Amino acid sequence: MSGENQQVDASSGSTDLAPPPAPVSRAGRLARPALTLTAAAAALAYVGTVDPNDPGHYPVCPLFRLTGVLCPGCGGLRSAHAFAHGDLVTAVGANALAVAGYFFFAGFMIVWLVRAYRGASAPRLVVRPSYWWGIGAVAVLFSVVRNLPMGAFLAP
Repeated sequence: MSGENQQVDASSGSTDLAPPPAPVSRAGRLARPALTLTAAAAALAYVGTVDPNDPGHYPVCPLFRLTGVLCPGCGGLRSAHAFAHGDLVTAVGANALAVAGYFFFAGFMIVWLVRAYRGASAPRLVVRPSYWWGIGAVAVLFSVVRNLPMGAFLAP
């Protein structure tokens, strides 16, 4: 039989549909956000323990080493160290953009944990291309201003 002229009998009753997935327990729903939060807390605890102000523990920013220009991330580890110790003023002074990122991450994690606890789907971070351009423009502007004499207060 060649298969070109075969008729399909839909009434045969044999279907290969998988059964619906079993409901996931609350602990199962909370596992991914809890593991993500644990990894982030461990990284922050490490940076809080190993002081980036002491030379030799972390690599130097390659852009700063080669050009002397502060990138948007320069001072981020010092900022995380101060943030881990509860010194928000020093953290903002080291890298204000990083501190904004810490608070954004904290808000996202709260939303994710609440949604997982309630059984809702995980939040999706969908950013329009125009917003990506805006985020990039803020990072470039932050970099330019912190490298100018008038923006010295933004330099670590």
